[in-house]
Amino acid sequence: MTVRRRAARSAAACAAFAVLCVAAAPSTASAAPAAPADTPPLPAGMYGTTDPTYDGVWRQSLAMLAQRAVNVMPADSAVNWLLGQQCDSGAFPAYRPDATKPCDATTVVDTNSTAAAVQTLAALMKYPDAMNNGISWLASAQNKDGGWGYSAGAPSDANSTALVIGALAAGGAPVGTRLSTEGRSPYQSLISFAIPCDAKEGGGAFGYQPDKSGKLLPNADATAAALLGGVGKRMVTTGVEPGPAPVCQDLHPLTPERAARNGASYLVKTMAKTGHLDQPPMPGAEDSAPLPDYGNTADAVVALTTAGYGDQATASMKWLEKNSADWAKANGPAAYAQLIFAAHTTGTDPRTFDGIDLVKALNATGPTPKWIGPKPLTTTEQQKVLADQKAERHSMSGNVWTMGIGAFAALVICALFVLRARRRRS
Repeated sequence: MTVRRRAARSAAACAAFAVLCVAAAPSTASAAPAAPADTPPLPAGMYGTTDPTYDGVWRQSLAMLAQRAVNVMPADSAVNWLLGQQCDSGAFPAYRPDATKPCDATTVVDTNSTAAAVQTLAALMKYPDAMNNGISWLASAQNKDGGWGYSAGAPSDANSTALVIGALAAGGAPVGTRLSTEGRSPYQSLISFAIPCDAKEGGGAFGYQPDKSGKLLPNADATAAALLGGVGKRMVTTGVEPGPAPVCQDLHPLTPERAARNGASYLVKTMAKTGHLDQPPMPGAEDSAPLPDYGNTADAVVALTTAGYGDQATASMKWLEKNSADWAKANGPAAYAQLIFAAHTTGTDPRTFDGIDLVKALNATGPTPKWIGPKPLTTTEQQKVLADQKAERHSMSGNVWTMGIGAFAALVICALFVLRARRRRS
């Protein structure tokens, strides 16, 4: 989920077109909007410097998730700020400026902020009560069709449903058996947004939600999210051994995994020409040409690599390394986090990301980390360690066999000497 779309959907929840435009603007490489002049100073534990009204908990969660992925422990003040945002119900709002005031009917909570916070609390591994409280609220917000909308009671959408699936998986909650009041699972809801392979437009993709006529339009953002959710993974994950390129197959019935792999085929085809995904132009923009969508491209790289299509994501990862620096700098902590997620999944070193230290840049957007541990091994380094260990075990077993033969031979020789000595005495 991109920085732009997350902020835009938060603003859309407030039904203000003007706010939507402001919230969506950070997706470009231009400077992110500064907080309004009358906005009070941000708490010391927060990441970023822009107005957190629509993405405070989101960017805080992604920043700390990325730090844990690279063996960095966030500051206590950062963790405490996130914990302080949680309502007694377990839900999280996008931002609550006065955490000393209890949540009430006017507090606008949402599934996206809550799911992101739950994944972060799971990664911190120290706050099971807060995490489980968040999972309980998410369960209470599940729609009859098995999915989730952006807010409780809103119609289900592919992005929110996939994000909550990741939160449930991170918290150890069974996803497939998390049934709605009508007995439908999150996966059943997720595949309802899948577009058939033989469709004239966007075959294999996922739509965000059906339009007024009930038609699903291909949406790369929703497809990347659904691919990750379809294989039951969270935002921070690791890649698997690459396999053959994805193909689109219409199976009946359609399984969650098949739908996810169909989505992978759509993403690969969409990114084949340029190496990246595009975002539509903003309403009223003079330039109608599509712009590169850095965040969704990073999300697609994570999803594809996680599903075993790392070879097809290589070109996009290289494109991100060469082109995303200005975008990340302009958009702050959540953008740096998305790039770190992509680097982590593909085994790329985020500390030498085309000459940029993403970890250092992310750390600088918030409070000084509590500690910075040893640099985690890349996927390639991990594979080499495993290969060396296997070779060492093989060598040791060979040495043990050799030593055993030598010891047996020594015993035989010793026995011959004893027998010979006895014969001489006799």
